[in-house]
Amino acid sequence: QVQLVESGGGLVQAGGSLRLSCAASGLTFSSYAMGWFRQALGKEREFVGCISRKGGSTYYTDSVKGRFTISRDNAKNTVYLQMNSLEPEDTAVYYCAADRTIGSVTATTYEYWGQGTQVTVSS
Repeated sequence: QVQLVESGGGLVQAGGSLRLSCAASGLTFSSYAMGWFRQALGKEREFVGCISRKGGSTYYTDSVKGRFTISRDNAKNTVYLQMNSLEPEDTAVYYCAADRTIGSVTATTYEYWGQGTQVTVSS
C-alpha cells in the first residue's frame, strides 16, 4: 500500500520559514517524480513545484520562485519543500504527490497523494 505522509506544517509569521517533509512508502520512490501542490480555503488546488526522479531538475510556479526549494533524499524516501519569506498568501493545505512520469504542473498526472499538512502564515 502506497503512503505519502506530509509533516512540518504549522503557524508562522510573515517573513518566516518552514520546511515540509513528505515520507513515502510502498513504492519505488526513485522511480517517481514528486510534486507539491497547495489548496487555500475556497480555492482550487494549485501546483507549487516538482522535482525529477533523481533530483537533478526542479520547476516552480512563478509565485514561489526564489522563495521555495524542493529537494529529495532517495535513500530516505523523502521529499522536502523548504519555504522561506512566507507570505499570508501562502496559507493553504500543502500536498505532496508522486508521478510515475517526468513530473507535471497538472494534478491529474500524479498517481499518489498525501493527506496534506496545513500551513498558516500570519501577517
